[in-house]
Amino acid sequence: MRHRRKGRVLGRNSSHRKALFANMVSAIFLTERETTELEPNAPKVPGRIITTLEKAKEIRPMVEKCITIAMKGLAGEAGAEEFASKAERGSEEWKAWRKSDMWRKWADARSPGITARRRVYAMIRDKQAVEILFNRIAPRFVGRLGGYTRIMRLAKPRLGDNGTRAILEFVGKNDRVKKVKAEKPAFESTAS
Repeated sequence: MRHRRKGRVLGRNSSHRKALFANMVSAIFLTERETTELEPNAPKVPGRIITTLEKAKEIRPMVEKCITIAMKGLAGEAGAEEFASKAERGSEEWKAWRKSDMWRKWADARSPGITARRRVYAMIRDKQAVEILFNRIAPRFVGRLGGYTRIMRLAKPRLGDNGTRAILEFVGKNDRVKKVKAEKPAFESTAS
C-alpha cells in the first residue's frame, strides 16, 4: 500500500526522477525556441512534447508552477520600467541616475522579477529555457488564472513496451476550434 505517498516513482531513484522532470519541463519550454530548418533537433510542433501518460501527469504541475512564477515575475519587472534610465550605460547621465534615489527604487521594483527567474532556474536548471519562458510563454498567459497546459492521450501505444503515450502541450496555440455552421435560410411556405 502507498499510504499517502504522493507522486509516481516511475522506476527511478529520487535524484534520477528529479533530473528527468527538470529535463522534461525544460524540453517543453525549449520547443518554443527559434530554430532553422537545417537544425537536426528542431521541434515538429512548438509547445508540445510526446511522452508517456504517467510522466505527463507528473510534470504538468511543474510546468504550471513555472508559468505562474514567471507571470508574477513579469508583473514586477513591468513596475520597474517607470524608474529605469533611458541613458546609455556608462554615460554621465547614467552615472548620475545610478547614484540617485531612482536607481534604488528601480532595483527594489525589479527584485521580484529576478527572484522569480532564480526560482524557476532552481527548478529546471536550464538558462535558455528560463529565458524562453519569461520572454515568450509567460506573456502569452497573462490574465489567465491557471490551466496553461493540456494532456491528450494518444491512441497508439509506444512500440517496445506498449506504454500509453500522451501529448503535453500549451493551451491556446493548437486549439481545435469548432466551426459554426451558417444558419439555413427559412423559406416561407406558399400555401394557397
